[in-house]
Amino acid sequence: MSVTSSPAFTTRRVALAALAAVALAGPLASTVARAADATAPDQLIKQVSTEVIDTVKADKAIQGGDVSRIIALVDTKVMPHVNFQRMTASAVGRHWRTATPDQQQKLQNEFKVLLVRTYSGALTQVKDQTVQLKPFRAAPTDTEVVVRTEVKGKGEPIQLDYRLEKADAGWKIYDVNVMGVWLVEQYKTSFAQEIGTVGVEGLIGKLAEKNKAAAAAPAAKG
Repeated sequence: MSVTSSPAFTTRRVALAALAAVALAGPLASTVARAADATAPDQLIKQVSTEVIDTVKADKAIQGGDVSRIIALVDTKVMPHVNFQRMTASAVGRHWRTATPDQQQKLQNEFKVLLVRTYSGALTQVKDQTVQLKPFRAAPTDTEVVVRTEVKGKGEPIQLDYRLEKADAGWKIYDVNVMGVWLVEQYKTSFAQEIGTVGVEGLIGKLAEKNKAAAAAPAAKG
């Protein structure tokens, strides 16, 4: 299985668009950062998901697949609300512990670019979607929760769930489920195969090569 593709993530373009919205879930949070701690995780997801869908609908550059604009948006709005180190470490699995600090940083950097570029083309598919929360059950003392939602538009609703952890700075997303497939687990399988063949440094090289090729290619259209 390629580190850059999976049948579960190519079945429906609209599912990719929904996941892209998750990856960009954060514009609202910049204006409510101090209140994030007090916001229940399900309500935070509802707020940021609705806000990002509205942002994408209004941004012609993102709809047109402007990857540089998407990356800038992710860097400034998203990263503060995602535990990306945990996401990357989980995807790399047991090999993360034996990777050097430099390799860990490179893996994070390349994985982030991979995700942004994978879903940037799908942003053009965001049209009339809305987000609906499913019943949320968690104890006040829980520090890790799952928030389940559906993205509704034309066609069948799309299952879109989040795993979040409570940190000092508020709730952080560390995994996303689209249509029954958790993102981290999906990449964990393909990353393990690559590392078993070419090692951690080889995986970094393959990710960098793919990202470089994607950067040179025309923007994907919906």
